[in-house]
Amino acid sequence: MSLKLEIEGVMLNVVSGYAPQVGCELEEKERLWSELDEVIENIPTGERVVIGADFNGHVGEGNTGDEEVMGKFGVKEKKLEGQMVVDFAKRMDMAVVNTYFHKREEHRVTYKSGGRSTQVDYILCRRGSLKEISDCKVVVRESVARQHRMVVCRMTLMVRKKKRSKIEIEKKTKCWKLKKEECCEDFKQKLRQPLGGQVVLPDDWETTAEVIRVTGRKVLGVSSGRRKEDKETWWWNEGVQDSIQRKRLAKKKWDMDRTKENR
Repeated sequence: MSLKLEIEGVMLNVVSGYAPQVGCELEEKERLWSELDEVIENIPTGERVVIGADFNGHVGEGNTGDEEVMGKFGVKEKKLEGQMVVDFAKRMDMAVVNTYFHKREEHRVTYKSGGRSTQVDYILCRRGSLKEISDCKVVVRESVARQHRMVVCRMTLMVRKKKRSKIEIEKKTKCWKLKKEECCEDFKQKLRQPLGGQVVLPDDWETTAEVIRVTGRKVLGVSSGRRKEDKETWWWNEGVQDSIQRKRLAKKKWDMDRTKENR
């Protein structure tokens, strides 16, 4: 069974499974691994994957020759079914999470029955995601089934925040254009049309306000809604703008008539 979750923009795939028991035919066991291979291969490489399953096999204590996919902290000796788990991890570039954390044997044993203590339930993840896992252990007093004990894993997803290229600001109607007499008169004329030529505004203020806003956007236009980042504009006040305007007019007059007075 596979479940896909989206967490803060990160896609996490949680896969659960159950492997045939030790006495079952080899063909039945290989069918499971074939189906699990297909599930993992269909998950994009950029997405997280966590597998939790009863694999009915022992990966064993120690990791000689298998260092790339497991740690040293398994239980007992490796068996055929456990080797299948290791081979799958190598094919899919995954890691057997249980074996990377040094715990007391009581917190590594996942199955207890009739005096037998073994490790057959495992959590696997992509090798690249191991740095996101801070702990994995068996919860001693909790059981999923009569003999199986709960295995828990703590995983912290690393979320990359997208950079915003431009700072978005609210688009505003260019009301300052009303300072110009021609623009102001044009606005008045256009405003009377949707109001049916009335000089006195209607009592329904919400309707009137919406008409004013819509007409203002059409006649006066709106700002772009963008501004450059890190641009200091605190000094661009009315006094500075007035000085620059007077300087431009004076320069224009000087270019047209280079008299002592204009200079």
